[in-house]
Formats: sequence, structure tokens, C-alpha cells
Amino acid sequence: HDGIDAHQLEEALTGIKFPESQGGASWKLERTSIVKGGIAATHMDFAIPHSHEHRHLSDIVDLINGSPLSDSVKESSIRVFNRLAQAEATVHGTTLEAVHFHEVGAIDAILDIVGFCWAIENLGIKEIYATALPLPRGSIHCAHGRFPNPGPATAWLMQGIPSSPVDFDREMVTPTGAAILTTLAK
Repeated sequence: HDGIDAHQLEEALTGIKFPESQGGASWKLERTSIVKGGIAATHMDFAIPHSHEHRHLSDIVDLINGSPLSDSVKESSIRVFNRLAQAEATVHGTTLEAVHFHEVGAIDAILDIVGFCWAIENLGIKEIYATALPLPRGSIHCAHGRFPNPGPATAWLMQGIPSSPVDFDREMVTPTGAAILTTLAK
């Protein structure tokens, strides 16, 4: 299979109507041809303008539900976001309703999660399987300070999930990646 069409992905994601007042309408999907480990691929990333706004889980659910995406993409995306919000609420000692995502992080996570769910549907993938997640060493620096690696939300999400220690001192599994895999993969 040739993979997903980046233009179709971008078109699907433009159906999510981020408020222009918060810089959400000006994100871009950037594509770069790369070779990793001798394998040619296309690296896709989102360029998102900086903003100091915050967004709650209910705002994110409304944005996803208000889009023209299929019901299954909406449902999968919202399940992943609920799991991510539960992790954040637990590690910050708050409630799901009170969890807020920093604007740039929220837009990035929405595009990552919804884009993943859209791609899985578009490719006709019915089941996702994952090997043990890497468990690196050291510490990471984030908005709340210095934490053990993996960070608290990622560690919470990885509870009960097979992991494999690796001799690496950088973040290898993000909270968004952990939420996707622990919600949708076997």
C-alpha cells in the first residue's frame, strides 16, 4: 500500500474549525522526504502558531463532533482524548472537567490524534497491534519542570502495558502516543 495521501489528510483536518482568534486556522501540514535506517519515507509534522490560550476536554470534544469527519473517526479520537485527559487529571490531582490543554499542545494533539484515527480508517485498518513500548532512562524537561523519563502522564498511561527497558535517555513515548496506543492497539 502506498500509504495515505497527505493532501486528503490535510483536507480532512481542515474540517476541524479551530477559532481564528486563537491562531488555530493557520496551522500547516509540513512534509519532508527522509531516509531512516536506509528506508525512504515522508515525515509529516504540523506547524502551529504560538498562543497562550487553554482548551478543556469539552472544548476539544465539541471541535471534533462539530467537524465533518466520519462518526468512527470522531468516536476513536474522543476515546483517545478521554484517556489522555484522565491521565492528565490523575497526575495533576484534578478532574476531567478541569484539565486544560495549552493551546499549541491542544491543537497539535488534536491534529495528531484525529489525523491518526482518520489515517487508520482511510487505510482500511481494522486492528492495531503494538510491541512492548520502550522504557528509557534519565529525566525529561517539560512545562512543569524536570521529571523522570517517561513523564508522569505517559507513565500512568503505560501502566499494565508491556514495556522494554532501553539504554536511551530521551523521551521515546509521548503522552499523545501512549494515549493512542493504549486506547486503540492490542
